[in-house]
Amino acid sequence: MGVVDVAHLQVYCLAKPGAWPDNPWEHDYPVIKVGPEERGKIFAFLGSEGVGVKSGRSREVADEWLHRFPGDATVMAYIGRSGWNTLAFGGAIPDEDLLDAVDESYRLVVEGLPRKLRPEGWEG
Repeated sequence: MGVVDVAHLQVYCLAKPGAWPDNPWEHDYPVIKVGPEERGKIFAFLGSEGVGVKSGRSREVADEWLHRFPGDATVMAYIGRSGWNTLAFGGAIPDEDLLDAVDESYRLVVEGLPRKLRPEGWEG
C-alpha cells in the first residue's frame, strides 16, 4: 500500500504555484484550483479513495490510464469525456504515478488559462 492518501495529496497540490482549495459542493475534501479566485480552474478533485485529475486533452489520451490500471483508474462522471479520470489510492497505481498525474493535470489546466491568469513560478 502506498503512502499517498488524500491528506498527502492535498499538501502536494497546495504547494504548486497559484494553487488554492475550494469547496463549492460542501464535500468532505476540497477541490484544488489554480488561477485567480473568480476564474480559477480545478486541477484536482480530492476524495478519500482517490483523486480526480485531467489525464489528457482528449478521452483517447486519458484512456491510457484505464488500460494500464483497470479497476484503479476510472472515467470521472460528468466530465470524463473531457479527459478526466479518477485514480484510486492504495491499489495498483504507484505513488509516483499518482503524483505525476497530478503534475500533468496541473500543467494541462494552467496551459488552458489565459497567459495573464497563469501563476508566476509555474513551469510550462
